[in-house]
Amino acid sequence: MASITRNPSSDTRQCGRARRGATSRMLVTAAFLLCLTACGDPPTPPEEAVRLWVQRGHDAVEQKDRRALVKMISPAYIDGRGYNRENIENMFRLYFLRQHNVALLTRIEELRIIGDSAAELVLMVGMAGRNDGVLGFSADAYRFEMELEFDGDDWLLIAARWGEIGGDLH
Repeated sequence: MASITRNPSSDTRQCGRARRGATSRMLVTAAFLLCLTACGDPPTPPEEAVRLWVQRGHDAVEQKDRRALVKMISPAYIDGRGYNRENIENMFRLYFLRQHNVALLTRIEELRIIGDSAAELVLMVGMAGRNDGVLGFSADAYRFEMELEFDGDDWLLIAARWGEIGGDLH
């Protein structure tokens, strides 16, 4: 009876190519979705600034830049869960420690500017991360309802509610 021998290094190379292919497809999909959300009427200056704020946050998450994210949150932040800015920073810290890398797909569902100093934002976010878990990755989709205020220099998050898409917001 003939035996079949497998080359483990060949299997490893094929697995690596498959991962790179999946990552490339995810990045192309993200770029496409971002282009779609950019379509529409030209934004007002405050609206444009809030959209840039969202993009900065998106980039900071993918770069696992906790400090940049915390700077986007008001020192007076408080939410319905009783979390303050420090609690949110600790959530980022834990998530970034668990994930080797993070990819996001973001879509602004609603953006309402109130005067020139306040904004309400509904953001849909698909998050995927590569980790040491059983499957090697995790993926979730969330809905965020955010309140921002303009402090004279930049937009800052002052409150938020979030939950898995289709679930309750807290």
